Amino acid sequence: MTVRVDTAVYGADFTVPVARIPATNFPGEPTVVVPVATQGDWSLVLTASRQQLPSQAADAPAQTAAWVPTTDLVQLGELPDRIVISLAAQTLTITDTEGTARSSFPVGIGTAQAPTPSGVTGYLQARYLDPAQDQLVHRIQLTSLHATAADEPYGGSDGGLIGVHHQSDATGRVSHGCLRLASDAIEAVDRLALGTPIQVVE
Repeated sequence: MTVRVDTAVYGADFTVPVARIPATNFPGEPTVVVPVATQGDWSLVLTASRQQLPSQAADAPAQTAAWVPTTDLVQLGELPDRIVISLAAQTLTITDTEGTARSSFPVGIGTAQAPTPSGVTGYLQARYLDPAQDQLVHRIQLTSLHATAADEPYGGSDGGLIGVHHQSDATGRVSHGCLRLASDAIEAVDRLALGTPIQVVE
């Protein structure tokens, strides 16, 4: 789903706004959110924003959620696929909604010092090319998940968002928390709809 306009988000009291979801994201595309629960006229949505930084709290969450009025959401379509990352097996598997694997690929993950967050589910929220990161052919698949070991483990100012990047040698503990895929794998992920859930398991 996307938001119709810049939308205030609320905590469980549904009274005091705690943040705002912009109608467009940094590449200028509609901002994608994923509803996970409803209560009356409200929807609890996963967002791509931080609630806390690791420097502020040792247990800063990798994924956050907040309440928005359901009328502020726009339906995009069905999400027939899921992504499951196994850190132990170092695999990325695309499944259907029943958990049946469609395809599986090797994946490079974070180091012990800058690990990929585990035990969490986020979603694909944006795609873009980035010459500054030598990503000129295969789009970065930006997730809604955040690094948990450091505020900005790989520099920049995006709050440590976890991306899925192309890398020709995409195996082992090779990143600062992001995920690395070879060409065929990143192309498969690029074909999935934005909003597709991405689950990271140990």
